[in-house]
Amino acid sequence: MPKSKYYFNTQSLKYEKVVLSTRKKFLKVLGFLSAVAVFAAIVLVIGFAIFDSPKEKQLKREIAQLELQYEILNQRMNQASVVLSDLQQRDDNIYRVIFESEPIPASVRAAGYGGINKYEALERFENAELMVNSESKLDQLSKRLYVQSKSFDDIFELAKSKEKMLAALPAIQPISNKDLTRFSSGFGYRIHPIYKTSRMHYGCDFTAPTGTDIYATGDGRIKAVNMKQRGYGHHVIIDHGYGYETIYAHMKNIHVTRGQKINRGEVIGTVGNTGTSTAPHLHYEVHKNGKKIDPINFFYNDLNSAEYERMLEISSQKHQSFD
Repeated sequence: MPKSKYYFNTQSLKYEKVVLSTRKKFLKVLGFLSAVAVFAAIVLVIGFAIFDSPKEKQLKREIAQLELQYEILNQRMNQASVVLSDLQQRDDNIYRVIFESEPIPASVRAAGYGGINKYEALERFENAELMVNSESKLDQLSKRLYVQSKSFDDIFELAKSKEKMLAALPAIQPISNKDLTRFSSGFGYRIHPIYKTSRMHYGCDFTAPTGTDIYATGDGRIKAVNMKQRGYGHHVIIDHGYGYETIYAHMKNIHVTRGQKINRGEVIGTVGNTGTSTAPHLHYEVHKNGKKIDPINFFYNDLNSAEYERMLEISSQKHQSFD
């Protein structure tokens, strides 16, 4: 039983018992319950702020998984972009050069999507930056793939209409792989074997035993047969048409005559050591419209991928000495 409360009455100068009315009792109980409710609400708010509910934990796991998938997607798109860039480089600098077609402008390849903001719907999400970045990369990659696909369609049509030109292109090695001792020097600045100075080497050197067969690298007509004792030594020049000429230098024997029509793969002579040469080898050059160009760009169709990459690696090495 609760204890009774008393108060001192100054009028009667006596202690009198406190008697609460029903209204005051109700208000007191109501105040207590309100305090309890407020305290409970504060506890709940703090609890929800610090601790996640089971549903929130599940949603956070799903968000983390989606973020991981986005990161993996971005990595794959970056890898695809690198491969596509290599295809674009080959297209502009090899295939279109071969077919005498203008490269696709960089502005066309890199064209974006204009007009309205197509990513506006994604910007209201918490991870908007990640999603917009991934969507934008995918759109750019799709655009570049479409442009490259159309470019290959154009190349295919050019190839169909230029069958004779394809046959005339110097597209194979002048010496068979089985006969090669080594690919000794490529296009670029090299150390001259006699003068020991750095000079521009305008072709490729193929080391092979004396007497090894040399093949015409494309259809054409023999433009010149020279039997010099210096420089290129005994050498042959083939005019392939379409602005292309090839030179085969330091030969031992020559099996063709000036004005003779020649087909790709026919033997035109043998490897020698004539002219300014220090060992048996073939010095081979490709000219396009009077300009000397790197022959390595024309061997791809005659080699598998590993062989072509290896030849590129060797030909790009600096400080080599050409024979």
